[in-house]
Amino acid sequence: MVLSAPPRSAPAPQRPKSTKSTGLKPRRRIKSATRMDAFAPYMYIAPFFALFAVFGLFPTVFTFYVALFDWNPIGGQTFIGLDNFVTLYGDERFWNAMRNTFSIWILSTVPQLLLALFLAQLLNNVRLKFANLFRMTMLVPYITSVVATTIVFASLFGRDYGLINSFLNLFGVQSIDFAANTFASHIMVSTMVLWRWFGYNTLIYLAALQAIPKDIYEAAAIDGAGGFKQFFYVTIPSLRPVIIFTIIVSTIGGLQVFTEPLLLSAPGLTGGAGRQFQTLSLFMYEQGFGNFQFGYGSAIGVTLFALIVVFSVINYLLSRRITSDE
Repeated sequence: MVLSAPPRSAPAPQRPKSTKSTGLKPRRRIKSATRMDAFAPYMYIAPFFALFAVFGLFPTVFTFYVALFDWNPIGGQTFIGLDNFVTLYGDERFWNAMRNTFSIWILSTVPQLLLALFLAQLLNNVRLKFANLFRMTMLVPYITSVVATTIVFASLFGRDYGLINSFLNLFGVQSIDFAANTFASHIMVSTMVLWRWFGYNTLIYLAALQAIPKDIYEAAAIDGAGGFKQFFYVTIPSLRPVIIFTIIVSTIGGLQVFTEPLLLSAPGLTGGAGRQFQTLSLFMYEQGFGNFQFGYGSAIGVTLFALIVVFSVINYLLSRRITSDE
């Protein structure tokens, strides 16, 4: 008798894996992944807002708080309400700093933007040789140290041996003490600000010029428009949003001019013996860190902040009006 081996049974079908291994059902995993995808963009921008909250928002709110106190860093703090603002608006030094700030802003911003627009038009010319080299040189003033720039320009505007006075003497003009005269000191500070920012604005205008379609210029040329008319009827309208942007940004920067007058008035903080070129930022620094009146200095900072907000609102309204016109 022969014994045959029992037939091998077919392998039993495997049971689907249990969802208990991951703890989530498939539909729940899909929902979880969708939520993560929706949340990811906020995680990317979260570091910026975290740093802004620490180094931007908190100091701003704390400045508003300190402005309501008679705050001595090595003494006591007494709540005085709006007295700092009442004292500030009756302080002639504040209005003098306000006048200096707006004078320097106008003298630096208007020539700066006109020069930047002119240079951008030149750099956009297709017949210009070594165009990339000239475009790169526009960044040199921007990357140069402000201290080095101030030292060089202070020597150029020197009363006795300055190059500017030597040039004026050739035409019979007597030497000018730029640091002592109010308007001349504003020209000196404005020149430094102009030098530092004109290259930056030139590159912004140049980028905007290169984005204008060439077809518009060709159509204008066919209609008989020369270079002069093309500039005023094609280029300027096309650059209008960019021009407004640079005006507002330059205005905000011009209201905060600080380093140049500080270095020129060193070791003092008054912007000259008669406060002839003391700006609002320098006046705030003098009261806060020179006289240790943190509450009064904070009131100046709050006022400066309000001025910047006003100009930002003007920027928003102008941009909105331009967009609606287009």
